[in-house]
Amino acid sequence: MLLENIELVQTAESIAEEKGIEKELVFEAIEKAISKAGKVKYGNDYDIRGSIDRKTGKIGLARYQEVKKDVEDSLIEISLKDAKKKQKDIKIGEFIVEKLPDIDIGRISAQIAKQVLVQHIKEAESIKNYELYKDKVGQTISGLVKRMEFGNIVIDLGNAEGVIKKDEMIPRENLRRGDRVKTYLYNVSHDTKGPQIFLSRTHPQFLANLFKQEVPEINDGIIEIKSVARDPGSRAKIAVYSTDQTIDPVGACVGMRGSRVQAVVTELQGEKIDIVTWSEDKATYIVNSLAPAQISKVIFEEEDTEKIKVIIPEDQLSLAIGRKGQNVRLASILTNCEIDIIDEKDEKNKRNEEIKRISETFMKELDVDEVIAHLLATEGFLSIEEIAEAVDTDFKVIEGFDENIIKNLKERALQTMDKRNKELEKRKIELNISKDLEKIKKFNLSDLIKLAENNIKNLDDLGDLSSDELVEMFDTKKLKKKDADEIIMKARENWFKDDKKKELKTIKK
Repeated sequence: MLLENIELVQTAESIAEEKGIEKELVFEAIEKAISKAGKVKYGNDYDIRGSIDRKTGKIGLARYQEVKKDVEDSLIEISLKDAKKKQKDIKIGEFIVEKLPDIDIGRISAQIAKQVLVQHIKEAESIKNYELYKDKVGQTISGLVKRMEFGNIVIDLGNAEGVIKKDEMIPRENLRRGDRVKTYLYNVSHDTKGPQIFLSRTHPQFLANLFKQEVPEINDGIIEIKSVARDPGSRAKIAVYSTDQTIDPVGACVGMRGSRVQAVVTELQGEKIDIVTWSEDKATYIVNSLAPAQISKVIFEEEDTEKIKVIIPEDQLSLAIGRKGQNVRLASILTNCEIDIIDEKDEKNKRNEEIKRISETFMKELDVDEVIAHLLATEGFLSIEEIAEAVDTDFKVIEGFDENIIKNLKERALQTMDKRNKELEKRKIELNISKDLEKIKKFNLSDLIKLAENNIKNLDDLGDLSSDELVEMFDTKKLKKKDADEIIMKARENWFKDDKKKELKTIKK
């Protein structure tokens, strides 16, 4: 019997070594198996616990009863009075332990014990694998294609299985059973089935990791990958940068005769890769990201650097946009900007129309001739307000503008503004605009008139709007959605104050 017990200890140690798990976890699994077999013999309603000596392998079995003030289940609980008859110094919360005879695990009980043991060893392996792989999230790992399941691919990682979901596979890639494949580990979850290891071959970071493996300068930190954009299996863009001015980051990533980039392209089934130089100057970065197209001009939208217009020569238009808009789409992702491609010819026509419109306004409101109005518009003056507020040096860059002309222009602009403001004040009174609406600092007098003409005459009217409705109302004014959100919330502040007052009154009552 002693020999059998020692063999049990040796078996537990062997299993632990073979599975690569803690020996204590195997012993705990054996104890749960013994407990299960004991319950089969004495009854599942009892608290039966098995034990095994870690050195000798001796098996023990005992019944536990918790000492409680109020007994609800006499099979697993015992009153303090009855417990003291068995053990005088016992306290509530402690257990009366009654040793049971050595159990003879018969054929059925042995089978149950074996099942429990196998199950708990699997659970121990599962916990070990989860701990192992959750620390590998973000890394590139290799495995063998094992099988297909509902369009997904199961990868054998050696001591666990990973899954490449259908939408994480490179389109038209034909992986077969037994193929060794590199993947990106992007998530590990743990549920009743054990650790679920999710792999990808389309993730942008997978491309970055492949370059890190091929380019020593990236691995050493000399070159930094700033951003990646992918259309998996078709085309990708990667932005790189080096603080060392003697290093060409693009050349280093391409490698001698393209050897480095070609290794990545081969792994990604021929995916075309554009390597561009990252720049702190956003305009330069955008020009680089749209390569190989040639760019004429980059225009940043006022107060919103995320929306950018890029002017392209007519013969470069199709190259900049790319097949089905692929090139500009990837450039937008790479730079995190909304890039609007505009034909150089169309932009010139729009600019001429805008200058003509502004010139006509200046001719009418300042009573100046066409030449002066045109010169003001082409030099960047967009409104009467800008002329009134400009300093003299802003005008002196315009050929032929002397001090008398400048003084005369500013006086006319101020007179025009004064006349316009008087008309707006009169219109404000006619529309009966409330004073509380004037407290919204982002609105000028002209804006208030526009709101009132749309039946928005007080804060409650403004608060009833959605931010989208407010933005739509100012079709000629660049009002950002986030500013509209702030304005709407400001208008609704009184609502919250009123609710607070009602709550306080209710509490006092």
